[in-house]
Amino acid sequence: MRSLLCLFALAVSFSGVSRAAEPVLKKGDRLAIIGDSITEQKLYSKYIETYLQVCYPELEIQCFQFGWGGERAPGFASRMENDLVPWKPDVVTTCYGMNDGSYRAYDEQIGKAYENGMRQIVDRMKKAGATVVVGSPGVVDSFTWRRNEPDFDQVYNDNLRKLGQIAKSLAEENDFPHADVFGDMEKAMISAKAALGEGYPVAGGDGVHPGANGHLLMAGAFLKALGLDGNVGAITVDVASGKADASDGHNVLSSKGGTVEIESTRYPFCFSGNDKDPNGTRSILPHSPFNQDLNRLTLTVKNLSTAHADVTFGTATKTFSKEQLSDGINLAAEFFDNPFVAPFNRVLNEVAQKQSAETSMIKGFITNFRQIQGSLAEDAEVKAALATIRRKMTEANDTAHAKAKASVEPVRYTLVINPKS
Repeated sequence: MRSLLCLFALAVSFSGVSRAAEPVLKKGDRLAIIGDSITEQKLYSKYIETYLQVCYPELEIQCFQFGWGGERAPGFASRMENDLVPWKPDVVTTCYGMNDGSYRAYDEQIGKAYENGMRQIVDRMKKAGATVVVGSPGVVDSFTWRRNEPDFDQVYNDNLRKLGQIAKSLAEENDFPHADVFGDMEKAMISAKAALGEGYPVAGGDGVHPGANGHLLMAGAFLKALGLDGNVGAITVDVASGKADASDGHNVLSSKGGTVEIESTRYPFCFSGNDKDPNGTRSILPHSPFNQDLNRLTLTVKNLSTAHADVTFGTATKTFSKEQLSDGINLAAEFFDNPFVAPFNRVLNEVAQKQSAETSMIKGFITNFRQIQGSLAEDAEVKAALATIRRKMTEANDTAHAKAKASVEPVRYTLVINPKS
């Protein structure tokens, strides 16, 4: 078992709220999520799309994931003209490097091949007028990856770190955002394994493909790079006057004493699993700034006459101090079981079905258009037939997007603030 003592010394505190990057997404933008088999797992991509649907519905972002197992950056560069460009993305996220590192120690040839492939992607998307969020690769797990080769995780993570630095340099060179997927995963892995044991996987059971916990970290890295401020909503209750108000996306229907009925069209992000399950998203939260940076539904209570008060949110009740409530508590972080969970999961499932069809659309049909060569490629009837197929499949995807968007329905719930003497 590999010691974490040296790593634990590097662990960082996740308290406070990090400054968001400059906003990247504009209303109505089309966001393409590209990458290798980790992207094709359709977890971090699902979290990104669901987050945008429920936390920022007013942006009306349409997403499409282009993940392909085993792919390297040069591989996507060779198919992007056919597979991606016709979709006309406004913003593109990239997550390559895991395969580009060739699963051995870093050398100059590895770096050059990765940089050349990534540069082709960045240059072509820039020419198309798209913004590229240049992501680094993730990590391999310090315990589950190649357990019969002690310390090789450190060798390969050093390789992935160097590829991440190349990605960052490309982003800076083009004045594009960089998503530090590697850095966020490495910090969380150090912290989580120190708390839950080395056997707790952050990069999955095979050490490469994360479970839900690692994919939440990846989604967080990209969402931060997209410049989202994380203010999902704010609710203020004055227990002395009995009045309450809320920010856009949240409407106070009634308020009497400390009981407030609210209807919300914006949801906080909701989590799955328990505090030790790597196949859920909840277990990684103490080791990630996700809630602080990206998921703040804040309740502020004014003029509380007692030192403490019980807050009931849905069916759950917790006690907070007057100072905590005056400063504001994050309902999304304090109440995992809340009125938004079931509606959130309905949206998540719609997004999952949509993205599953996208994989079939690209890998089963669209990418194969490239195989038509020679005289047939210039035949007018063939061109028209392919254009019709592409249009019909795009229309089906648009319908799936509209269905996922429509599944974000208003949620009514009650907040109760009960002063405790």
